[in-house]
Amino acid sequence: MQRKLYNLSVVGCGRWGAFIAKYLSDLGHAVTLFGRPGSRRMEELIRTRKNALMELPAGVKLETSLSAALSGAEMLVVSIPSQQLRSLLKEVAAETELPKTLVLCMKGLEIGSGKRLSTVAEEELGGRMKVAVWIGPGHVQAFCAGIPNCMVIDSADEPTKQTLVDAFSGDLIRFYYGQDLVGNEIGAAAKNVVGIAAGFLDGLGIPSLKGALMSRGTREIARLIEAVGGNPTSAYGLCHLGDYEATLFSPYSHNRRFGEAFAKGEEFGELAEGYYTVRALTALADRNGVDLPICRGVEDVLYHGLPLADCIKRLFARSLKNEF
Repeated sequence: MQRKLYNLSVVGCGRWGAFIAKYLSDLGHAVTLFGRPGSRRMEELIRTRKNALMELPAGVKLETSLSAALSGAEMLVVSIPSQQLRSLLKEVAAETELPKTLVLCMKGLEIGSGKRLSTVAEEELGGRMKVAVWIGPGHVQAFCAGIPNCMVIDSADEPTKQTLVDAFSGDLIRFYYGQDLVGNEIGAAAKNVVGIAAGFLDGLGIPSLKGALMSRGTREIARLIEAVGGNPTSAYGLCHLGDYEATLFSPYSHNRRFGEAFAKGEEFGELAEGYYTVRALTALADRNGVDLPICRGVEDVLYHGLPLADCIKRLFARSLKNEF
């Protein structure tokens, strides 16, 4: 069956945003990539149409006006740091005409409120756009090398989910239909925190403990998902456990590399979403009476000065008494 093609706009000119624009253009969609005026990354794309990993197809239009990027777009795909989402959507909501669909290709929870990103979108857009999430394992470096992977599209609106899976699936990325928006969003956000913990283990030279980290991490996130109304088995799917290879082991994982650099006392200049997400997760757990020992340990190390050796001892001594 021939794919239906759409006019799409992508917000975010970092590596993920640029890759999404390239990927969707390669599928045949008409794509506009938006970046802020003065953005170093956007200026590089305008000047060279490439970054360190890829070259944009000729058909991808570059735009520094949000109004122009939204004009005529049927779908809006957003790939920016999660804590910037609400402010962006306030700008989007101020526009007179909006695309029908918003796709959040990002993982995190809002600090302070602990809200899922789709909830933030619904609050700011007031139902003017159907909201979906694009989550799951994969690194831009691997995709650019032609290495395929499986990812997930989820939405509270079933027709939107069907449309997006049909429109976005290709040989490089096979999309599955998500069945639990709550669990998929929380699981996707939480895996970045577990990734930081995995980096701690790498930095301390004890990566053999990642097996215990994986089994315990999945179980504690399953408890949280269930407590907030999601399906606990979602933690064992692509949103969380299925993303562990890319997040806990890959040399490309920003969260793992951040944790490793922290353990070694080194600087790390890239965004690690788990650094922010952990505070939202623990606040959410407190409100729902859920014990998150791994997430709590990461937060105590990053924000409250707990010595890393004490954190590791506390976590893995516990596992000797009770596996789950």
